[in-house]
Amino acid sequence: MPWLQLRLDCTPHNCSALEDALLEAGAIAVTIEDRADQPLFEPPPGETPLWHQTRLSGLFDATCNTDEIIQNLKNSVPEPLPPHRYEILEDKDWEREWMKNYHPMQFGRRLWICPSWTPPPQPDAINIALDPGLAFGTGTHPTTALCLKWLDDQNLHGKSVIDYGCGSGILAIAAVLLGAKQVIAVDNDPQALLATRENARRNHITEQQLSILLPSQLPTDTSSDLVIANILAGPLIELADTIAQCVSAKGKLCLSGILEEQIPQLIGRYQHWFEFLPAEKEEEWVRLVGTKP
Repeated sequence: MPWLQLRLDCTPHNCSALEDALLEAGAIAVTIEDRADQPLFEPPPGETPLWHQTRLSGLFDATCNTDEIIQNLKNSVPEPLPPHRYEILEDKDWEREWMKNYHPMQFGRRLWICPSWTPPPQPDAINIALDPGLAFGTGTHPTTALCLKWLDDQNLHGKSVIDYGCGSGILAIAAVLLGAKQVIAVDNDPQALLATRENARRNHITEQQLSILLPSQLPTDTSSDLVIANILAGPLIELADTIAQCVSAKGKLCLSGILEEQIPQLIGRYQHWFEFLPAEKEEEWVRLVGTKP
């Protein structure tokens, strides 16, 4: 039988109230998803963190009265309803459907991300074997896609690269396979480092090619020709001094995880060290690339 899914864009402030309202309105199930590819790892005891941009989905029988559901939600929460929409879901084998929809993706001219259950469309291309996992970064989100396309356009032979906030390690692995001589993957969460190490192993990358470190393990005098930081605007602003120090003279910095309206704030924070090119945009997300004089 078909199902109806009501999706609402919300924040940690109103997510709990909307979740309760969906259940009271007759939702069979409610799911909470990240709307911006923000990583969340093991929280401290007693805490239940939510993403800054969250998507709430309520599953209803397709025969339900949609107008009545919306009215019940409006009656249950004191604030105006956030942006929302209905979607029709067919009754399917969802595991197989998910695998069918996660397919090889090309970024730029040379680079492909390929799931394990699908042969590479171009065996002679640069193919990264990567399945969706717990850490951020599979190439499906615009922020990751923007960085992969930029990397593909760079001449990395003989260059050093730092992936600051590596998540799954996808950008660091891409840099190695694109010819960088030395790559360092940095993340403050051990789970991300485990994911990066496993993905590097699957792609036959050695410890000599890729160093995987916590921020505290990165020597303070380390600098590289290229630094990529695909995080979010808040951490990028907080870490500006540290990230800028990682870029060598005449080196390049690639920042992503930024919404279009956050561009002035990011450039204002980094313009002391870098001269920026115009931002590149994909959907509502942007990539900033600067050069250190």
